[in-house]
Amino acid sequence: MANGEREVGADAPAGGFVQLLTPDGDRIDSVTTADGTTYSVDFTDEEYRGLYRDLVTVRRLDAEATALQRQGELGIWASLLGQEAAQVGSGRALRPQDMAFPTYREHGVLYTRSIDPIMPFGLFRGVDQGGWDANEHRFNGYTIVIGSQTLHATGYAMGVTMDGKTGTPDGEAVIAYFGDGATSQGEVNEAFVWAGVFNAPMVFFCQNNQYAISEPLERQTRIPLYRRAAGFGFPGVRIDGNDVLASFAVTRAALDSARNGQGPTLIEAYTYRMGAHTSSDDPTRYRIASEVESWKAKDPISRLKAFLTKQQVADEAFFTEVDESAKTLALDLRERVLAMPDPAPDTMFDHVYPNGSHEVDAQRARFADYHASFEGSEH
Repeated sequence: MANGEREVGADAPAGGFVQLLTPDGDRIDSVTTADGTTYSVDFTDEEYRGLYRDLVTVRRLDAEATALQRQGELGIWASLLGQEAAQVGSGRALRPQDMAFPTYREHGVLYTRSIDPIMPFGLFRGVDQGGWDANEHRFNGYTIVIGSQTLHATGYAMGVTMDGKTGTPDGEAVIAYFGDGATSQGEVNEAFVWAGVFNAPMVFFCQNNQYAISEPLERQTRIPLYRRAAGFGFPGVRIDGNDVLASFAVTRAALDSARNGQGPTLIEAYTYRMGAHTSSDDPTRYRIASEVESWKAKDPISRLKAFLTKQQVADEAFFTEVDESAKTLALDLRERVLAMPDPAPDTMFDHVYPNGSHEVDAQRARFADYHASFEGSEH
């Protein structure tokens, strides 16, 4: 390999991964994997600064959401803390025509699609059903059912092929996000089967954050997750999920391969969930503090900041401005969330079926009678 190239990161797990930015902030020019594929990025200074701004902003918004939940303003929240690089890097790798299918944690991907960050808050506050125009933003609604979005994405991708929108550099591609725990679900494995057999223009993006709620990775699989792809007939690659540059480079290459008619790819982003699975979880019951501390040394924001500083791409004035800008955006988001009007109670029956239902109408009527029975009551 040429100077500045290497195959895997020095701090990689057994089997290695693609890494372009080390935890110390050292830049690797390119990485060549065992199959001969070379990954690299060619960003301007402004683009590097933009990625840093994305990471900091996304983390600050996530922290605000966690605080809102703890204060009783949200019913639940699934934090992305520690996974910002995987989400921002892959999200920025999408082209405008591509379609993304998230789970319930892809707040960073949502942000990169230029969607108003308040959108998921209506869902988690319980004031709406979390819907937005998926076609306009090329970002499907959040999916709570574990793994089901992979089948939705595969079906959509098969439709893209049937519509003749692949086979060129301007073609469309689809990406589906899920966690390591979802790989044990039948829906995900069915999606692998269909995508592989029908050569769907798909990227399966697995954020392996080491725990399926409380179940550690070693109790979920006996081989690295990316190697499962071979059994379904398409390539798999593992990346340093805390490296925003590797996340971008590998995802962009996989999407371009898909849009050109080369079929699906499985990307395993090897990362870590620094917080709880959701705000209803207590991670101290199943993992030790020293493990969390060891992953803090691989923090995605700290390494990019170190790189920017070493390369004199940014100074303290820039970092301070980014922090203040993220804080302002978060405080504005808080005010908008608190101002969300409570919906009329009977709106829970809206949109259950597209053409209505006699059963739902009867339930609505009974609920109205029940609700009316409290009118005039002191309690």
